[in-house]
Parts: sequence; C-alpha cells; structure tokens
Amino acid sequence: MTPAELSRTVLRSVRGAVEEQELSVPVPARIVVQPPPRPGCGDYASNVALQLAKPAGRPAREVAEILQKRLAGSAGIARVEIAGPGFLNFTLGEGAQAALVRDVLAQRERYGDRGAGDGPVAGVCDTGPAVGSGAREDLAAGSGAREVVVAEALARIEVAAGRRPQGPAGRVDGDARTAAPEELAALIGRLGSDEARWVLLRPAAHDPVRVPERLVQRESNPRFRVQYAHARTRALVRGARELGFTGEPGDVGAPAAVSAADGPADHCLQSLHTLLATYPSVIETAARLRAPDRVVRHLEATADAFFRWHDAFAPLPVGDEKPLAVHRARLALAEAGGTVLANGLRLLGISAPEHL
Repeated sequence: MTPAELSRTVLRSVRGAVEEQELSVPVPARIVVQPPPRPGCGDYASNVALQLAKPAGRPAREVAEILQKRLAGSAGIARVEIAGPGFLNFTLGEGAQAALVRDVLAQRERYGDRGAGDGPVAGVCDTGPAVGSGAREDLAAGSGAREVVVAEALARIEVAAGRRPQGPAGRVDGDARTAAPEELAALIGRLGSDEARWVLLRPAAHDPVRVPERLVQRESNPRFRVQYAHARTRALVRGARELGFTGEPGDVGAPAAVSAADGPADHCLQSLHTLLATYPSVIETAARLRAPDRVVRHLEATADAFFRWHDAFAPLPVGDEKPLAVHRARLALAEAGGTVLANGLRLLGISAPEHL
C-alpha cells in the first residue's frame, strides 16, 4: 500500500463516518499521510483527527477513535493506533512491503511519473565548450546558470507530476538568459555536467549556491553517493545473474549485520521502504512548490538508507552459501531502490551510471 492508497482509504473512512452521521464535518478533499516523526510509531501517520476536531466540535481523540474503528480490518492495514492528542499511526499488513517493491519494478521508469507517455521534455541547453576563467564560489539565487538549470529540471518534474509546465524548459528572464551560456559552460568545464547541475539544484530557492573548488569523486560528495548507490544496485543485479538468480519481491529475512550507530535493523529496512513509497508524492510536492531541491534531498536520503540497509541485509550469498528466497527478495528491493534513484536523477538531468 502506497501513501496515496492509504490516504484514499482514510478519506473513505471519513466520508463513511459523515454519511452515517458519526461525524458532522465537511469531507476534506484529501488526507495527508506521511512517515512518522520517529521510528517505532508505525509505517505512516496522519493528523486528520486533529484537523477535523474543531469543525466536528469534539476532542481530537474522539474523532480518532471513530476513524480507528472504521479503519480496523481495512485491506493492507494491520494496525491503527492513536498517539498523543489524536494522531493516527498506521502499521501496514504483511506483504505490503513486497507489494510496493513489485509495483516499483512493474512500472520501472514510469514509477512516480504520472506524465509518462506524454513525450520528452526539452533537455538541458547545449552550452558548448567550457569558456571563461571558472565559476564563482557563490552563485546568487538569480544567477543565469542556476535559473536555466532549475527551469529545465522543473519542466521535467511538472510533466512527471501530471502538471502542465508553466513555461518551456530554460525559460528565464532575458538578462539571465544572456549570461547563462558562458556562466554555465564555465561551471560545467570546471566540475563536469552532473556535478554542476547537482550543485545548482541542491540548495533551496532562497539559499546561495556553494560551488566546490574541485570535483570530488568520493562518498563525502552527496551527488557521488547517490550515483554510487545506483551503480551498486546495478552491480548487484549483474552479480546475481552470474550466480544464476534474479530478484523476486518477498520477505527479506533477518539482517546479517547492523551497526549500533544505525539503530535497529528493522528501522533501516522500514526507512528504505518508506522512501521508495513516498517518491511519487515528493515529485508532486516538488512540482507544486517549484522546488527541485526536494527531489535532490529525497535522492540523498534514499541513497543513505540503501547503504544502511545493504550493510545489514546482504543481498548476495556469501561464500559457499546458495541463493535463497531472501536473496531474491533483497535483490528485488535493491532493484527498486535503483529504479527510484535513476528516475529522480533523470528528472534532474543527471546521469545514472551503471558503473562507477
């Protein structure tokens, strides 16, 4: 069950409570569900009861209790708990994680892309060979290079979110457009295309761009870490093929090892699943807020969660161990992680290498 599906399920419970006069409130257009603020509080949480309490004229916990009874036994939901003043915490049913992985792998490059099939969006402009003496250490929010790259990424993100782009890719103010080719070409010549675009897209709109002195190809660089995580998922697929097996969504079993610094192993597994499930909603939010940095941060979090999970749950057999069902399930989860990373990188105009 994805967050969108869970949201619709909760919305149906509210509508049912209103129709049967258990609640007297306007039915909201949508219900927001999101990962809980801390581990151990279920898979998702919603503050819908707190939002409905005032118009219902009832305490939030009473509203939550009404919804809890209606949601009990819903397909895909194993448990609904009330926390604090009236938050609803949801634990998904057995098999929900495997179903998510199956869904991601079935859609592949269409996962999170509501506009798939609408045709390509104009790509990044050809800036030609590098010119100039090098980029500045800080680029202001209105710099031509930044505006061009952000506009192009937003055009792709808006199409993926099922929205009509607000303007053609690369549409920026006249002064910025004039300065962009030389400024962007110099930055690409200094850092390479992928790093230059990552540097320009990573900060929020109101933050300055911090340009590194040189390209750093190691895990301390978030862009490298994201691309490396994708390349690692592809390496796992190749390794499994050599061992004669492929991925199959299922139970990933118990962890082989986990660092105490990373917390309980089930937390890193839950974190990775949550990030995969919420990727489509992140794309929609990034389009609505015109904030490609939302996608950047989500990819960073996904890569970090993948590495933590990878270290705890060995995807490939070790030594003389034969491939088991858990290895097929872990490989499928790794493939799903790689799919999300590749899809997000593509929207940003950054490559998703098979080897790194």
